[in-house]
Amino acid sequence: MDLFGNSLNASTNLLPKDGIVNYYGVIFSRQQADFFLETLLNAIEWRNDEAVIFGKRIITKRKVAWYGEKAFEYTYSNTTKQALPWTKELLELKSAIEQQTGETFNSCLLNLYHDGSEGMAWHSDGEKDLLKNGAIGSLSFGSERKFAFKHKQTKEKVELILEHGSLLVMKGTTQTHWLHRLPPTKLNKKPRVNLTFRTIVE
Repeated sequence: MDLFGNSLNASTNLLPKDGIVNYYGVIFSRQQADFFLETLLNAIEWRNDEAVIFGKRIITKRKVAWYGEKAFEYTYSNTTKQALPWTKELLELKSAIEQQTGETFNSCLLNLYHDGSEGMAWHSDGEKDLLKNGAIGSLSFGSERKFAFKHKQTKEKVELILEHGSLLVMKGTTQTHWLHRLPPTKLNKKPRVNLTFRTIVE
């Protein structure tokens, strides 16, 4: 299903079955979104991501950062990160999406894509550290990018464009039944920062 150009609202479930994805659209003014993009690019402690794939350590061009209300450990792709303390801006963003969604979050994984050549392969966020079937609030700042979902069994696809200053929420059994990805593109030359607010279970 192609959702480009469709008028969506936050109560619309973008998935036809087996999960819930709501797109809130742009929730910040252009001025606010520009401010957060610039602040996040410069104030976050970015590091190149690492993954261990088939026993080989891979260093990505994409950069990541992991923040939380405690020094949570979070393991994915066979690497473990320890959360840094919240920044003022991250707390403001967390509060904004908690008010929008009625959900609560205690941590945030940030990704910096320098341009459209950097993306994310098909995956689901089903790590054991995360609250099972809990909500993941995804904020986007910077270059607009296509985002795609694919059902693990039927291979049905759902695609949409994530806008500058927009919010997407995945919850319910989405991570159990659906994969998602950020496909690379030659059309985008500018950076994008994505923040995924999550709940870590201790």
